[in-house]
Amino acid sequence: MYLSHFGLQQAPFSLTPNTALFHALPTHLTAIETVLAGLAMGEGIMQLSGEVGTGKTLVCRMLINRLPPQYDLVYLPTPAQCGLSLQVALADELGIKIDTERHRLTVDIHDQLLHRKANGRAVVVVIDEAQALADDALEMIRLLGNLETESEKLLHIVLIGQPELDQRLAAHQLRQLQQRITLRAMLLPLNEAEVVAYIEHRLLNAGRQSPLFSIAQSRAIWFASGGIPRLVNQLAHKALLAAYSEQRQCICQQDINIAIADTVAARQSSRLWWQWLRWKYL
Repeated sequence: MYLSHFGLQQAPFSLTPNTALFHALPTHLTAIETVLAGLAMGEGIMQLSGEVGTGKTLVCRMLINRLPPQYDLVYLPTPAQCGLSLQVALADELGIKIDTERHRLTVDIHDQLLHRKANGRAVVVVIDEAQALADDALEMIRLLGNLETESEKLLHIVLIGQPELDQRLAAHQLRQLQQRITLRAMLLPLNEAEVVAYIEHRLLNAGRQSPLFSIAQSRAIWFASGGIPRLVNQLAHKALLAAYSEQRQCICQQDINIAIADTVAARQSSRLWWQWLRWKYL
């Protein structure tokens, strides 16, 4: 509703991950570079984790976009409910005729990977929402990670999930899989300076020619959001809506307050923020 009002060409704070608005912040770049380095070194199983709203899906898309051309991608966005369903999904993505006999399916996957390796191709499997995988599916990942030649892995697996994935992997029955994860990257909440830069970057890339949020307003959004990008997007979007509803061309503190009050996850943080301001300046 407010795009033309604020001189924007696209929504700057949409919750749908948009690679065109990606801002190369250190926590995101480190995660992407860690996985790419792992692939270059031939690692078998890697893990990328982050709290809800820290940008895992966007980082996943940027990672996919940056895969070197010799890699064939298998992207599995839906958690498998059992090991067999994971194996079947992988086989289907590799173009293998599905057989109900698990042993035959494993052999077919192995043969397909060998064929691709002989032709200079490598297969990367990216599994999203890995914290929701059944134990049987996690055990299948370990078994698939064992597919290798005498000198290198045939399958590279990237597990993407919430911190609960670490709790799952700490279980006694999954200790073998945990030991096989050679590289781990963690997406962290943004700090104050990163949130300020993040808001400015997204507005600029959405077509805005001049700042809309003051430094103080961006700081308030940072504190209320806890540095979680998804909450930053929600608060900034709602502040723009509030200003637009009053037909104002600039954002005022009242708009920030309205956005915080309308966002459940931000309310507690905002109370602490104003208590700190009163203690410091009053």
